[in-house]
Amino acid sequence: MADTAKPKTGTARSSGTRRRGRRDTAAGLAGETPDVLLDYYRQMLFIRRFEERTAQAYTQARIGGYCHLNLGEEATVVGLMTALQQRDYLFTNYRDHGYAIGKGMDPKRVMAELYGRSDGVSRGWGGSMHMYDTETRMLGGYGIVGGQLPLATGAALAISYRGGDEVVMCQMGDGTTNIGAWHESLNIAKLWNLPIVFVVINNFTGMGTTVDMSSAEPELYKRGSAFRIEGERVDGRDVLAVRDTAARLVERAREEQTPFLLEAWSHRMKGHSVVDPAKYRTDEQKDEARSEENDPIALFGARLSEAGILTDELRDELAASVKEEVAEAADFAENSPHPDVSTLFDYTYATPVPNESRRMPADPVFAE
Repeated sequence: MADTAKPKTGTARSSGTRRRGRRDTAAGLAGETPDVLLDYYRQMLFIRRFEERTAQAYTQARIGGYCHLNLGEEATVVGLMTALQQRDYLFTNYRDHGYAIGKGMDPKRVMAELYGRSDGVSRGWGGSMHMYDTETRMLGGYGIVGGQLPLATGAALAISYRGGDEVVMCQMGDGTTNIGAWHESLNIAKLWNLPIVFVVINNFTGMGTTVDMSSAEPELYKRGSAFRIEGERVDGRDVLAVRDTAARLVERAREEQTPFLLEAWSHRMKGHSVVDPAKYRTDEQKDEARSEENDPIALFGARLSEAGILTDELRDELAASVKEEVAEAADFAENSPHPDVSTLFDYTYATPVPNESRRMPADPVFAE
C-alpha cells in the first residue's frame, strides 16, 4: 500500500520515521510465497554488499571518477525493478549500480565497468555513472542531473509512435524536480500521452540541501499536478509497498498510455558520493539515517524473521553466499584487461562520421 503521509523533516522527521519503521513487522506478508520474499531479501543484501565493496575499491584507487552508492535505497531498487517487465525500458541517474544489477546485468560486468575494464557493461569507458545495456534495456546511467528525462521521454514517444506495449521507467533524485528538463519532459509526456513512469527517489537531501529548503512544494509526488499527471508516494524502505505501487502504475501506463509520477522516500546512509563526508548533516541525523529503524534490509529481515521465514541459520547462509558472489565480482573485475588505447574513439558516434578526429594526445594537429 502506498504511504501518502508526508515524511516530516529535521528532528521531527526522525521520530516520525522511527515510529513507522517499528510498526509493520510481519504484517503485509499474506499471499506472499517464502521463496519470493527470501529472493527479495537476498537481492537487497547483495546490493548492499556490492556497494560496500565498491566503496572499498574506490578507497583503494581501483575505481576512479565520480561514484554514488545505493546504500539505504535497496528496497526501492528491488521493488522498482520487480515491477518492470523484461521488455520495459529503464533510464536512471548516476546512482545506478543497484538498478543495473536489478534490471538483469551481470554483477561481474557491472563491477568490471566500475574498475574501467574492457569486460565491463560499457567496455570500461562508461564507469560508475554510465551503465548501459541494450539487451536488458537499461539505457543509462546519466551524469548530468536530469539528463535522462528528455531521453526517457523520447523513448516513450518512440514506443507510442510504433504502437508498442512497452513502458519506460525514468528514475531520478529529488533535486532533479527543480530543473528545466523536469518541466519540459513531464509536459510533453502528458501532452502526448506517453507510457512512462517518472520515479523520484526522495532521500530528503539534494546533494547537500534539504528538499524543504530547495522546493516550494516539498511533497514531490504532487509536483506532477501542474501537468495533470497523477502522482503517488510510497515508503521506499518497504520493498513490497514499492513493488505493488510501482507495478500498478507501470501497468496503468501500459494500458492507458499516459504518464504517472511516483515518489519513493528513504534515507541516504552516506554522503552524496563516496568522497562526500556529509558535513551538512548533524551526527544525530547521520545516526538516524543508518539506524535499524530506517535500514530497509533490517526492517524486512525483521518482518521475515517474525513470520518464521528467515531463520538465523538461513540468514547466515544468505550472508555467506552473497559475500562470496560479491568477492567473485571483484576478482573478475580485477582480472579483466584494461581497454586498449586504440579503442578510445570507438563509441564516439553510433555510425561513421566524415572527418571524425581520432587524434591522440601528442599527435600533430595536422597530418603530414
